[in-house]
Amino acid sequence: MKGIILVGGLGTRLYPMTRVTNKHLLPVDRFPMVYYPVHNLVEAGVRDIMLVTGGNQVGAFLELLRDGREFGLEHLYFAYQHAPRGIADALRCAERFADRERCIVMLGDNILAGSIKPFVDKFRAQPAGARVLAKEVPDPHRFGVPRFDDQGHITEIIEKPADPPSNLAIIGVYMYDETLWDILPALELSARGQYEITDVNNAYLAKHQLECDTIPFAWSDAGTPESLHRAAEMMRASDFLPAVAEGVWEA
Repeated sequence: MKGIILVGGLGTRLYPMTRVTNKHLLPVDRFPMVYYPVHNLVEAGVRDIMLVTGGNQVGAFLELLRDGREFGLEHLYFAYQHAPRGIADALRCAERFADRERCIVMLGDNILAGSIKPFVDKFRAQPAGARVLAKEVPDPHRFGVPRFDDQGHITEIIEKPADPPSNLAIIGVYMYDETLWDILPALELSARGQYEITDVNNAYLAKHQLECDTIPFAWSDAGTPESLHRAAEMMRASDFLPAVAEGVWEA
């Protein structure tokens, strides 16, 4: 199984902090933001990981993470997204790396205070399709929101609804089988000029092949000054922190 971490974008909501650096290099408590998704994937048993980046300071990711040895990896792979045209477009940069294997996609600004391994294990046992994670939030209108039928099966994901059908938000952890690479070429640009990840998830839903789990631990995005501060406070109170090899801190 492959891991793909998306750390591109311009981070405009964090200006001026991101005027000269990529937002995923900003600190969340004691660690750079990008450390958290790498830790999440490694802790869940994923050992082949690619970072898809873009914008400014792309070389800083290589300088910071090197070959991934700090996290117990033998190799860490990188790809470049030339224009910020959405999450689904960024995934196209990782197609050759994925080589039609199952993959777990994480948005680099999603900070989780618990392990995704139980959900990854459920996905490994899933015969086909996709799996997404959700979390109860006070402001679901800011996110993609799932709708469920009477049996508790997910039936739809509505992007930033004015009248949310539930108080759950789909967070930035997505698990896909190999048919992802058949779905991506058929996507069309949205009204905001993006290739939307919600369209990918709804394509799986149309085939009745999307599962959704609600995580029991804290989660925050870190894409605004307020959420960046909230994520730092959350991880300061958490013991689920990046496990890094202290012996590789040398320059």
